Amino acid sequence: MLRTRVITALILAPGIIAAIYLLNTTALGAVLAIFTGLAAWEWGLLAGMQSTTLRLTYVCAALLVTLLLWIIGMATAVLWLLVLVWITALVAVLTWPESGSWIAKPVVVGSIGLLVLAGVVIALLTVHQLPSGPHWLLFGLLICWAADIGAYFAGKAFGRHKLAVEVSPGKTWEGAMGGLLLALAVCSSILVYEGVFDWIWIPVLALLVAISIIGDLFESLLKRASGIKDSGSLFPGHGGVLDRIDSILAVAPFYALWLLGALVVLQQPV
Repeated sequence: MLRTRVITALILAPGIIAAIYLLNTTALGAVLAIFTGLAAWEWGLLAGMQSTTLRLTYVCAALLVTLLLWIIGMATAVLWLLVLVWITALVAVLTWPESGSWIAKPVVVGSIGLLVLAGVVIALLTVHQLPSGPHWLLFGLLICWAADIGAYFAGKAFGRHKLAVEVSPGKTWEGAMGGLLLALAVCSSILVYEGVFDWIWIPVLALLVAISIIGDLFESLLKRASGIKDSGSLFPGHGGVLDRIDSILAVAPFYALWLLGALVVLQQPV
C-alpha cells in the first residue's frame, strides 16, 4: 500500500507543479475544472445520488456554480461563506453521530458540496493571481501535503490515542501531532530560506494544519454516513479525488483569506 501511494504521489506531483508555474490563472482554472467535475461526481455519491443522470447533473451544477461565482467577482464573499461552512463541519464532527440527523441529509450534503467544490477553486485561483501567486499556491499545498505525510507516518509508528473514534477510528492524536510538527518544520524552513519568515506564521501554520484535519474528518464523516469506504478509486493507494484533496478543500479558503489579509491589511510581503 505504501509503495503504491508513493508511486502515485511521484507521478502526480510534477504535473501539479508544472500546472501551477506554467499556466496562467485562466488555464489553471480550466485544469481545476476537470478535477472539480471528478470530485463532484464522487460527492454526488456521498449525497445519495445513485443514478448516473443525477450525478452528471450534479457535476454540471458544480461547474456552473464555480464559473458564475468566479465571473461575477464574488471571491472574497465566497471565501468568508466557506469559513461558516467549515465551522458547521467542525460542529458536525464534534457532535457525531447525533449530528447525523441533519448533516447527513442528501440535500444538506449536496448543498455543502456545491459550496465547498466551488470555493476551493476560487480560493486556489485567488492565490494564484496574487503577487508571487504560483509560489504561494504551491506553499499552501505543501502545508497540506506535509501534514498528511507527517500524520500518516507518526500515526503508524506511535498512534495510540484515538482522535475521533466515532468518525475515523484510524486517526490518532499522535498522528495529528506528527502532521503538525512536519508541516511546521518544512514550511518554516521554506519561509526562512525565502527570507519572509515571521513568527506570526507559527500560529497560522498550526491553525491551517488543524483545519486540514477537520477537512479530512468531515469527509470521513460523510463516507461513514453514506456507508462508503473510499470516495473513489482514481488514484491507486489514495482512493478517489476527494480522498486526495479533503484537507485542501478545508484549508484553501482560510489560506487565501490569510494571504489577502497579509497583503492588504498587515502590509506584509506575499
